[in-house]
Amino acid sequence: MMSAVNHTKLNSAVFLLTGIPGKEDVHLWISIPFCFMYAISIVGNSAILFIIKTDSSLHEPMYIFLSMLAITDIGLSIATVPTTLGIFLFNYREISLHACFSQLFFIHSFETIESSMLLMMAFDRFIAIRDPLRYTSILTLPRIPKMGLVCVIRGVAIITPLPFLLNRFPYCRDNVLSHSYCLYQDVMKLACSDITVNSLYGLFAKLVTMGLDSLFILLSYMIILNTVLSITSCTQVLRALNTCVSHVCAVLLFYTPQIGLSLIHRFGKGSSPLLQILLGNMSLLVPPLMNPVVYSVKSKHLRAKIFDMFIK
Repeated sequence: MMSAVNHTKLNSAVFLLTGIPGKEDVHLWISIPFCFMYAISIVGNSAILFIIKTDSSLHEPMYIFLSMLAITDIGLSIATVPTTLGIFLFNYREISLHACFSQLFFIHSFETIESSMLLMMAFDRFIAIRDPLRYTSILTLPRIPKMGLVCVIRGVAIITPLPFLLNRFPYCRDNVLSHSYCLYQDVMKLACSDITVNSLYGLFAKLVTMGLDSLFILLSYMIILNTVLSITSCTQVLRALNTCVSHVCAVLLFYTPQIGLSLIHRFGKGSSPLLQILLGNMSLLVPPLMNPVVYSVKSKHLRAKIFDMFIK
């Protein structure tokens, strides 16, 4: 009886989120760039969605994939906004167990879906350069939403077990998390039980989503590079490579902090907490912020439409 009471009590506890340790007195000032980045992310991605939807000349596979990426970026931003700004603006650090599980589910789901979207965009560039004559017959407009739906189902199906795996544990250790939002690896370490199964499933989920996606993206670009280098005209080589620059930047912005954060959570026990917080914020803030900027800079048509929209 006593054991059951203790278990219930422990699982009704709250976690304490972390802003920037040692900088609590300037959290209000730190919130200003965070608010600015969130606003730019939401406005920038929403603008891209609106322009692609209303401009029929942009109803092409590349731009439809970009609109799917923008939706994912908006979801990723919204999943982290409440707790992050709650800490920096109001110093509100508490989050209940189940609210934490819900947040980590949405964060990891959107991360997985974004990884899949980047893979589809790599496939788009692969077909456009490797087999341009069959581009429109392979990536038809009715087929693209189905590909997006498969990515969403795949991400949700793989991430759904995570909250249930965490919910079966009591949490009796230090309840302070390392970030201003909940992550699976961070919460898992606070459990008072054997977390071997959770750790293995988390690694499996990472490998079959971001691991496989990044591998296929790398392979696609190796084939793209091989195809481009076989072209004799330097002008055509540069033109072909220029169509991939935006996507390469988006891939680097997404995967670099993700890989660094995963390595630190699993192997960097003595690493600096500030480094973890920096990489964590970069992994969730930078891609939604920079993707609209990168694609707007590289696409003259899209950039012109954005200027026209804001001028009007």
